Amino acid sequence: MLKSVIEADRRTVLRGAAATGAGLVLAMVLPMRARAQSGAAAVIKGGATDTAFAPNAFVRVAPDSTVTVLVKHIEFGQGPLTGLTTLVAEEMDADWSQMRGELAPANTALYKNLAFGIQGTGGSTAMANSYEQMRKAGAAARAMLVAAAAETWQVPAEEITIEAGIISHKVSNKTGKFGDFADAASKRSPPAEPSLKSPSDFKLIGTDRPKLDTQDKATGKAVFTMDATRPDMLTVVIARPPLFGAKVKSVDDTDARKIKGVVDVKKIPQGVAVYAKGFWPAKTARDVLKIEWDETGAETRSTDEIVADYKKKAATVGRVVRKEGDAEKALPENAKTLQAEYVFPFLSQAPMEPLDFLIEADASGGEAWAGTQMQTVDQAVAAQILGCRPEELKLNTMMAGGSFGRRATPNADVASEAAEAAKALGRKKPIKLVFTREDDLHAGYYRPLYVHRLKGAVDQAGNIALWDQVIVGQSIIEGTPFAAQMKDGIDPTVAEGSEDIPYQIGNLRISTHQTKLAIPPLWWRSVGHTHNAYVVETFLDELLAMANKDPVEGRLELIGEKNPRHAGVLRAVAELAGWGAAVPEGRARGVALHKSFNTYVAQVAEVSVGKDKLPRVHKVWCAVDCGVAVNPNVIRAQMEGGIGYGLGHTLYAEITLDKGRVVQTNFDTYRSLRINEMPDVEVTIIKSDEAPTGVGEPGTPPISPAVANAWRKLTGTPVRHLPFTRHVQS
Repeated sequence: MLKSVIEADRRTVLRGAAATGAGLVLAMVLPMRARAQSGAAAVIKGGATDTAFAPNAFVRVAPDSTVTVLVKHIEFGQGPLTGLTTLVAEEMDADWSQMRGELAPANTALYKNLAFGIQGTGGSTAMANSYEQMRKAGAAARAMLVAAAAETWQVPAEEITIEAGIISHKVSNKTGKFGDFADAASKRSPPAEPSLKSPSDFKLIGTDRPKLDTQDKATGKAVFTMDATRPDMLTVVIARPPLFGAKVKSVDDTDARKIKGVVDVKKIPQGVAVYAKGFWPAKTARDVLKIEWDETGAETRSTDEIVADYKKKAATVGRVVRKEGDAEKALPENAKTLQAEYVFPFLSQAPMEPLDFLIEADASGGEAWAGTQMQTVDQAVAAQILGCRPEELKLNTMMAGGSFGRRATPNADVASEAAEAAKALGRKKPIKLVFTREDDLHAGYYRPLYVHRLKGAVDQAGNIALWDQVIVGQSIIEGTPFAAQMKDGIDPTVAEGSEDIPYQIGNLRISTHQTKLAIPPLWWRSVGHTHNAYVVETFLDELLAMANKDPVEGRLELIGEKNPRHAGVLRAVAELAGWGAAVPEGRARGVALHKSFNTYVAQVAEVSVGKDKLPRVHKVWCAVDCGVAVNPNVIRAQMEGGIGYGLGHTLYAEITLDKGRVVQTNFDTYRSLRINEMPDVEVTIIKSDEAPTGVGEPGTPPISPAVANAWRKLTGTPVRHLPFTRHVQS
């Protein structure tokens, strides 16, 4: 059912984040009779629903002139609530103080991601797929308000202006606010093709805007799924298998049922669910369950064994995904060669708010509340389990405390567990499924483990004469509804960031081996770019050093004129950092350049050896080209956040297995960056007229190689097995 839902939606929309043509506006306009059932008619805080002006699925104007924008993407810190609201405000000529943002409920027909064909957030597509769509939503609302004012005042519409939310007709000296004309405007038909502003007339786009959700989050008013409750609600925790691929054989719940507050214990497909009047009795009861597990077919290898198997595969050429020249030909005479093997561990996304899902099921469907990253998928899977149509299970999108990919599983693991738990209880009470930190770290859905093997060569003239790269690791999308993105059986996420290397190398070959494990893989902030950027930028840095070339100038030489935006951010970050100037004693600088999700980022890191013998990163300079910079404040914040997230995992984080069991349990053993370890970050944004692209993920890939390159320059030692703690321990 899930696959058919996704495929049906995919066929109805143009592929690609840039597919924002005229036909998309028609899809967002609601028939008048449908508005009462849509997010556009939801209750307005402090306003009256029945008199709200809702010209389309994205905009509504209250009688008090507040404008609420229904944002189709989840907000978990990356800024779409503010960014997409800015687009509407710009085209309406609204005052920023009157703008509000609200997360749209699950409704694929209205709120699909134009890059995916389903409603969902990921791949840094929120701004890219919504830029023109949301501007047209705002422009349509503006046109209707102007027409209503013109009719009321009996003046030509072309003589009416709007500035900072005030509608004016200068000749007659008449003025009014949006709310004054909301009722009249609601009786008009939305224009199919509203005209958009010229970028030269932008007043809000391109300027810093405070994030709309910051104050409520800072004061505790923002409501997350963890905060949500329903009358008579039970809390559910699940005992899951200790080995990936294991199943429940038998369960003795005698002791668990004796704990005060425990209501029931049920076996479900994913494990054993404990229902209680609160989290602590549920967890306490789970801890005393006596479960016998069937481990037939489970993964029982340790990490080192998996790595050893991967290394064997990496010794042979895989399926070729890119080839230039002849990587197997004889090397030039007296060429210098370099061989390297890289190992990247399993990584957990570890969002700050543990996973949770609230569902109130009934005989006909029900209602759910969740920080869902893929509304279409979660709604379809949960509805299938409950035996109803997706539209019969209303899914409300909640704020979420981070994700980094974890809330976007192709099989909707959290939603399916919650639905199974509600079903097993006979739909008698609302239930909230809650993960502990340990649950999430042990549940799988990791950034896969990867091994790379490379061979390179530099000829006597200092030119890179060979680049031969083999990548070994799991496919994230194979066997999922997203497998349609595969080409000739190859998952593009495995080699992304290597396959599209921007450097001009005459003899280049990149190949992949896709492995199968019982350990469930998942995208992690910037997906395949996480490991490919590290390999490309550190291996290249070593080759340039062999050629006695400056890391920046050598890269620019290899980029040539074919990739001007790559060269642009590299030059910009070099200027920002004062590349080539003297560096304080005991420190070194490294540079890295990477394009991901159509956004170009270059970074320079200044590093010393810390007291713990790990890199101490003092400062990072960052240049980013993401097309039109809608909100520079959010862009800078996302670059800073991506740098901190990537740096912490580079230095400390890994998920390891001991005979199939996950070793790490919480943040004491799955270490992340601490506030005193966060470097000073300076960001420059390249001015551009290109269509906007995403910034949620592209800040992460370059930080690891930038630090590693500085470390090699400082210590003479390349690091090829992450995290850095492994290097220190060895």
